[in-house]
Amino acid sequence: MRQLLFALAFTVQALVVPTHALIDEQAVSELILSDNNQATTDNKPTDLDDIAIDNKAIADSDIQNRIQAIFAEIDGLDKVVVTVNQGVVKLLGETANDKKAVQAFNLANRLQGVVAVEDEISRTLSVEDNVTPVVNELMSKVKSWTKALPLLLTALLAFLVVASVGKFLSNRTQFWQKVTPNPFVAELLSGTVKFVFIVLGLILGLSLMGAQGVIGTLLGGAGILGIAVGFAVKDSIENYIASIMLSLRQPFRATDRVIINDKEGIVVRLTSRATILMTLDGNHLRIPNSEVFKGTILNYTKNPERRFRFELGVDANNDPLAAIKVGLDAINSLDFVLDEPKAVAVINEIGDSNIVLEFQVWVNQSQTDFAKARSIAIRQTKHALENTGFSLPEPIYKLNFDQALEDAIVNLANKFGQNQVRPIANADDSEKQKAKQRAKQILDNASIDDMLSTDPDPKLRQKVQDEITNKDNDLLNDTSPEE
Repeated sequence: MRQLLFALAFTVQALVVPTHALIDEQAVSELILSDNNQATTDNKPTDLDDIAIDNKAIADSDIQNRIQAIFAEIDGLDKVVVTVNQGVVKLLGETANDKKAVQAFNLANRLQGVVAVEDEISRTLSVEDNVTPVVNELMSKVKSWTKALPLLLTALLAFLVVASVGKFLSNRTQFWQKVTPNPFVAELLSGTVKFVFIVLGLILGLSLMGAQGVIGTLLGGAGILGIAVGFAVKDSIENYIASIMLSLRQPFRATDRVIINDKEGIVVRLTSRATILMTLDGNHLRIPNSEVFKGTILNYTKNPERRFRFELGVDANNDPLAAIKVGLDAINSLDFVLDEPKAVAVINEIGDSNIVLEFQVWVNQSQTDFAKARSIAIRQTKHALENTGFSLPEPIYKLNFDQALEDAIVNLANKFGQNQVRPIANADDSEKQKAKQRAKQILDNASIDDMLSTDPDPKLRQKVQDEITNKDNDLLNDTSPEE
């Protein structure tokens, strides 16, 4: 609104200022030059060679009369007295201030036939002489504004009517929702319509005042300003466009579990500026839509079937195929393991002291907690292998001693009466038996149903649902196309 009033004020001032007040020094100069069609195009002599010495020189009286007539037509110069002798102009009299004296000097100096100008004008600097012109000019402008007030009010009324129509149309929310089901696009369309009507109202108001030239100036200035602002807020514009694209073709829905540029969480909402995730730790994660649009998105919810992997190593002396069968039988006995696709196991590599087996198991992640399922599957497979006689050896390193060192170790053992050394394998078996007994005692005295449950945690899902319910500015909906 302030921009409109400024433009209208500028236009009214241009329209209502009297014609006689627009006379400036340039116009006076053109008037001076037009009186002498035979003179040269130079404004004044610049050195002695340019001073006329023949009968074509302009008479001093003509110069004096011409300058005096010009000064009589300009406010504040009517008291300046002009004398001319041999083309040298002497300015006497008085002016209100130095500005008027300089104006008189410049005008006289630009007249044809003037050799030099001597400024002997007295600057009175009186309050009356300096204040009166300002007051008169102000009163003239007030009268001009008063005359232009009806036209100004008419133009303002036309602008307000057109702008009100645009606002009325933009506020028809139900209509725009029928035009497009996407709330973000509907808001964009309504805002565009409102802006267009405001521009049309501005053009109409300026046209009523006869200021079509101002319209072009405003549009050109707006274009330059738009380019400058575009560079300044490039990131914001990029983010806004990304929001439009994401709302038109949505790569995820609310409550989907996704990974966006290595950031994992459950989708809460899509706003006009950012995508809001609930991390698995229960925290809010805000990602700018420009990063989401250009980033890599991994959506776990699109396909409920998900595979996890784990590795176990058996002794190199064991048959790996037999170990695979035992492990798969144990895995398939778990309720959460899918029959299709089937769980499989492969020999991954032959290590220094064991054979590494890789088990690949499929679960329904919408009904099963993925991390819990993997943990229970590893435990079940490990126990099955150990209970059927397969050993899961620790890394074994073979040490080679020279004969002298070996004899020294034997002599040292004989010296202390340790002729027999207990096998390490027997010691390990004893420790394993003790560990199993401790574990059995702990588990027998506690309820392990919660530890063996693979149901998803309902608290996190409930937090996400509460966030979705309490917020309305979500651009995600089930009717928009999906990628």
